[in-house]
Amino acid sequence: MSSSQIQRLGGPLSLVPFSLLLILILHPGWAVIHIPEDYQISNFKQPPVIKEQPMSYTAFTVEDIGFTCEASGNPPPIFRWLKDGQQFDPAADPRLSVSENSGNFTASGEGPISQYQGRYRCYASNELGTAVSTEARVITESTPILTKEKKVQIKVEQGDKVILYCNPPFSTTMPHIHWMDINLKHIELNERVVKGQDGSLYFSNVLSTDSRNDYICHAQYIFARTILPKEPVTLIVAPSNSVVHNRRPQLLQPPGSHSSLIALRGHSLVLECIPEGLPTPSITWHRKDGVLSQSRVIKQNFDRWLNFTSVEESDDGEYQCSAKNTQGVATHTYTVTVEAAPYWTKQPVSQLYAPGETVRLDCQADGIPTPTISWSLNGNPIAAVDPDVRRMVHGGTLTLRDVTNSDTAVYQCEASNKHGTILVNTYIYVIELAPQILTEDKMIYTATQGQTVSLICRTFGSPRPKVEWESDSHEMLLSHARVSQQVNGTLQIHDVSPQDEGLYKCSMLNTNLSISAELEVLNRTEIVRSPGHLRVHRGHSAVLHCEAYVDPLLRSLRHPQTVWRKNKHKIHESAAEDKYIFDGSSLIISNTEPKDEGVYTCEVITELDTANASGSITVVDRPDQPSHLKLSDIQNHSLTLSWTPGYDHNGPINEFVVEVESPSGGHWHKMINVSGEIEQVEIHLRPFWTYRFRVIAVNEYGRSEPSEPSELHHTPPAVPDRNPQNVRSDSNDPDSMVIAWKELDKKYFNGPGFQYKVMWRHPVGHGPHWHQNFSTTSPYVVKSTGTFKPFEIKVQAVNHIGEGPAPNAIIGYSGEDVPLEAPLNISTEDINSTTIRVTWDPVSTDSIRGHLQGYKIHLRRPGHQGGRGHRTRGNHEKHENEAWVVIVVGQGHEHVLAGLLPFSDYQLKLLVFNNKSDGPLSELHHFKTPEGVPSPPGSLHFDSPSETELTLRWTPPRHPNGILTGYLLHYQELDSNEQEMKLQIIDDPTVSHITLQNLDPKSYYSFYLRAHTSAGDGDPIVKKAATLLDSGPPTNITTFTGETSVNLSWVPGERSRNVVFLVEYYKNGEGQLQASEAINSTQSFYQLQGLKSGTYYKLKFISNNSTFWNTTVKTAGPGLIPVDDNFATQGWFIGLISAIVLLVLVLLILCFIKRSKGGKYAVKDKEEGHVDSDARPMKDETLGEYSDNDEKHSGSQPSLGGESKLGSDDSLAGCGESMEIQFNEDGSFIGQYGGVRDAPGTVGHDSSGATSPVNPGIVPPPRPSVPTSISALLRGN
Repeated sequence: MSSSQIQRLGGPLSLVPFSLLLILILHPGWAVIHIPEDYQISNFKQPPVIKEQPMSYTAFTVEDIGFTCEASGNPPPIFRWLKDGQQFDPAADPRLSVSENSGNFTASGEGPISQYQGRYRCYASNELGTAVSTEARVITESTPILTKEKKVQIKVEQGDKVILYCNPPFSTTMPHIHWMDINLKHIELNERVVKGQDGSLYFSNVLSTDSRNDYICHAQYIFARTILPKEPVTLIVAPSNSVVHNRRPQLLQPPGSHSSLIALRGHSLVLECIPEGLPTPSITWHRKDGVLSQSRVIKQNFDRWLNFTSVEESDDGEYQCSAKNTQGVATHTYTVTVEAAPYWTKQPVSQLYAPGETVRLDCQADGIPTPTISWSLNGNPIAAVDPDVRRMVHGGTLTLRDVTNSDTAVYQCEASNKHGTILVNTYIYVIELAPQILTEDKMIYTATQGQTVSLICRTFGSPRPKVEWESDSHEMLLSHARVSQQVNGTLQIHDVSPQDEGLYKCSMLNTNLSISAELEVLNRTEIVRSPGHLRVHRGHSAVLHCEAYVDPLLRSLRHPQTVWRKNKHKIHESAAEDKYIFDGSSLIISNTEPKDEGVYTCEVITELDTANASGSITVVDRPDQPSHLKLSDIQNHSLTLSWTPGYDHNGPINEFVVEVESPSGGHWHKMINVSGEIEQVEIHLRPFWTYRFRVIAVNEYGRSEPSEPSELHHTPPAVPDRNPQNVRSDSNDPDSMVIAWKELDKKYFNGPGFQYKVMWRHPVGHGPHWHQNFSTTSPYVVKSTGTFKPFEIKVQAVNHIGEGPAPNAIIGYSGEDVPLEAPLNISTEDINSTTIRVTWDPVSTDSIRGHLQGYKIHLRRPGHQGGRGHRTRGNHEKHENEAWVVIVVGQGHEHVLAGLLPFSDYQLKLLVFNNKSDGPLSELHHFKTPEGVPSPPGSLHFDSPSETELTLRWTPPRHPNGILTGYLLHYQELDSNEQEMKLQIIDDPTVSHITLQNLDPKSYYSFYLRAHTSAGDGDPIVKKAATLLDSGPPTNITTFTGETSVNLSWVPGERSRNVVFLVEYYKNGEGQLQASEAINSTQSFYQLQGLKSGTYYKLKFISNNSTFWNTTVKTAGPGLIPVDDNFATQGWFIGLISAIVLLVLVLLILCFIKRSKGGKYAVKDKEEGHVDSDARPMKDETLGEYSDNDEKHSGSQPSLGGESKLGSDDSLAGCGESMEIQFNEDGSFIGQYGGVRDAPGTVGHDSSGATSPVNPGIVPPPRPSVPTSISALLRGN
């Protein structure tokens, strides 16, 4: 039993802490009281509260005697005891020792203890009341001892049952039984040998190995601290004289077939069934009136015990055990009735009350049978207390109206039935306390719009204080439906808005106490981009977004946190699997699968509020394969195919594709498509065919795997239902006819023995009768038909079942032969300079000897027309002596020939052709094309003799298209306001240059030069040019030295004329003066070669016999090391040097020979290499009047027209040397040739000119050719 009282921890208190839980937790029924810690009070008294209850026990010695009873209270309580309802003073007993400040006492000494047996109750009292403990019982008995026993010997035959009884000495405390041998080893237990609840050892059947003389029962009394070994029992198992017979099961425990038990709620219960029999029976348990809950029971002792660890009312019922072996079954039924000692369903609560209040204490208990409730006041029954009209007791409810300070007391509620008694202490404490406001003043409350906010005004006092709220923003605060004041003084505002912001005041009525509070309302957190509902292809990633608006002030308090949930379960980022990845406020689900489907919710959590939004992910994929294909409604030429669709993976099936297997097997072909809502289709079948089907489901995400194939189905044969298509005669040879057709697919054979019936006859009068034959393949050849004779032909499909439908006849022809005649009366008519019309008379039909396919025009151009005038050879020469054929399809007798060359001679022949061959050629027909306008001049170059003059040089058009009669030159000054176009007429077609004078030296001009013939003016060649202004040698020369060479580079002026200069050089302090060849200022680069490594050289740059710049350079590499005269004069050394020199000379000769094979190239050739190759004149005497001599006779500036002695790139490459050159963006040299060594002999210097304003359209080559100097080895040092 238990009691509950309000208690204070410790002694008298001056201050009582807030929320100090004065918890009496040591037993159910103790009460709690909440005292504000910031409420100031002194000398607060407290009724007594039992802290530790006395407990019942069995005592065997004096040391076992003693009780515990501890309580708290202010003033400290005084303790007293009742024994068997009578006053009991432990201090009066000399063998009992009483503890100070508690009711505890213990016993010591010698003597009997039977006088201490009884029922005890402890009382703790102070001026506020008396608390009563639960009743505790002491049972005294002597320590168990063994009586003298006779030795027991049991003799049985093998297979018999045996019970070895223990019969331990009696005690109110049940002993623990252990069966051991003489060596204190436990007897092995199993299904055959078990221990019962009574401690006996049960043998279901004995074996000869069970024989022994030391079966000893040990009884262990835990509370008496004693173990008693009984006398050993001897078991003798004799072999059976006869065959051991099996026995059906019988129950050794319990006896009979039915038992009734009473079990107490909350206690344990063990149902026992111990069988005997041979073989050893097994035990099963079941509940006869319901289902045996495996969670409520535990099977123990080899299923011989069914243990209820804590009985409940639901365990009331019938239980049956069944013992079974091969011989039969034995059962026993237990009827379990569950009763209960009293237990609390509602306990009264200790509380402080103000004078004048009404107190109601509710005390409710339950049990089986139903307990009775009684009330006591300070340990005295209510009936024995003076009656009070204010107090009323009705069952478990006690009511006390209009309480006063004198009503402070401790009440006991006690519930009893035959199984026990429980008790709870509850005090009524009537007290007056001065009111106080405990909430801090000037508090600031922050909430978001739409929330419910509570403004706290916590008070304490007795009687309970009352408060009221006022606000600056609301005149009648509590008149608003959203505003309410709670009993504890808290002001609650629902659905707050910015209008609710401001100051609020809480005042305590009938006092001058008040506090103020301020309310701030922020914008609510809102999701502005919700996750949405996604459909994601399986295996792809899904991205769910969650963007929220958060009030800036709210964000400053704490950064908002985003939490994701799937189906209400929180998602954690999975770094190992990379399944869930948080990217800011977004959630990435990678490699989506069907298990990722669900509702995803994002929660944005701030310091004050939470916003959430939900979306979903639907994982889509191609469908699963259909299944359960079935063939039904089978007819000769049709059947119904049905199937069961697979899971569509959230993508509705759009269609099903039915495929059929090819006869050879392994290959499947589409047969029919049906809607995704259809699960069966009627299929029309071909005769004499084997079918096997499969089905594929298709949705917007792809095609499923094919279903498993259906069973094979064979259709019966039938006559062919169609004939071959495209029946025709493909005859090539005369006097025969080839009948061909498109063979039928095997699926149209419709039966065995398939072949084609080929029929033919003369069409005149439909002939006498049809000739026929059979063939299995196409074509079929008919002999002796004559040349190109018409026939009616037809082909019919047949098999062993019969013939196909009647075929339609077509006209075919026997083989064709070569045409006999050529076209006559050929004539031509000019349309323009490149187009003519050709006409002829058609040949006779009989001469064609076949199907007329058309005519072929054979053309040949032997050359252009002769005559006076200036012509050049260009691309026209590729047409000379060229022949080609124009095919005219059909029966026409005229044709237009386009794309001819103007002013050219042509030869023409015609023939007719059929499918067999071409006919004979006609007689040769000659015609000439008229003149046309010429193409633009081949090239246009410029020289600048002076600052105001410009010389134009050109080459004739590559395609004169007639006889040139002259040129027209238009030119115009650029950037001029007048922009007048000037004209120069050149009537002489042989002129190839002209000099223009009085030009503006500061301007550029556009030039348009065109040639003309009698047909008109041709298209112009257009270029831009200007005169050259500056003249003089370069002034910005840069030197870079190698081991045996010096590289010189400079940047020519943009509009500078070419100036020739040379370089004189010699070794510093000695050596012979040497000079380079002439160098053009427009080259931009030059290289001095043949120098000594590690040597200083003096360089002088000379133009017009005067030095314009000089410098000193040192070549790279080590200098010459003096050699000992004695060593240099040795014969072997001189011979070695001579051999090396000879070898070098041989190598140089080979280099020169290789170089000379490459030829010499004039500067003019190089210049023309920079322009369009089509503008380059060909060196061929057959081209007419124009030749290279015309070019050589025209004067030009050295940089444009003068012939240079510079060699080609082959000059160094021929010797096998490799070079690396680097240039600035403007093309000037900034690097050094690598790997160049001294080479004896004179090697020419290559140069490259900079872009000239005279020829602005000419781009310099990407890398200049390498100039070389006169070899220093040949000139000497």
